[in-house]
Amino acid sequence: MKQDNKLKAILGNLDVIVAAVVLAILIVLTFAGVPFRYVFNKPFTWLEEVQLACMVWIVFAAAGAAFRAGNQVAIEMVVDMLPKKMQKMVEIFISVVVVAVLGYLMYQSFGYLEIFIRSGRSTPMLKIPYVVIYGIAPVSYVLMVISYFYALVTGVKSEAKEAMEE
Repeated sequence: MKQDNKLKAILGNLDVIVAAVVLAILIVLTFAGVPFRYVFNKPFTWLEEVQLACMVWIVFAAAGAAFRAGNQVAIEMVVDMLPKKMQKMVEIFISVVVVAVLGYLMYQSFGYLEIFIRSGRSTPMLKIPYVVIYGIAPVSYVLMVISYFYALVTGVKSEAKEAMEE
């Protein structure tokens, strides 16, 4: 039973784990690059390419977690001032808009990935295919939608709302 819960926890937070690992790689390489550049006069010529890939992966991997935790950007003050019935209607409208925007972005990301696949474009130094760097985008959009609805169903509140209730 404990093993099952542990597996669920790992799978449920896989996006956070990926973002954390990539962030650790980014930090280690960036800090290592400083002495190699300024002390040993041997800069990592490829470091900028890896940093770009890491930043993209961190942002997209962590985006679903932000939705799941209720930490996405939102201006709740205006909605909170409305009557309860109107708040519910606005929340439904916001949900439709969020899903529509994420769906549109996912659709567009497939177009960009198709361009990268057809052109075979890759980074200049390490020859990392851009489809590998940006391939996380469509997966991330799906996870964002799932996480958004998970937060709605479970009643996750933003940190600002939680602070006001205390």
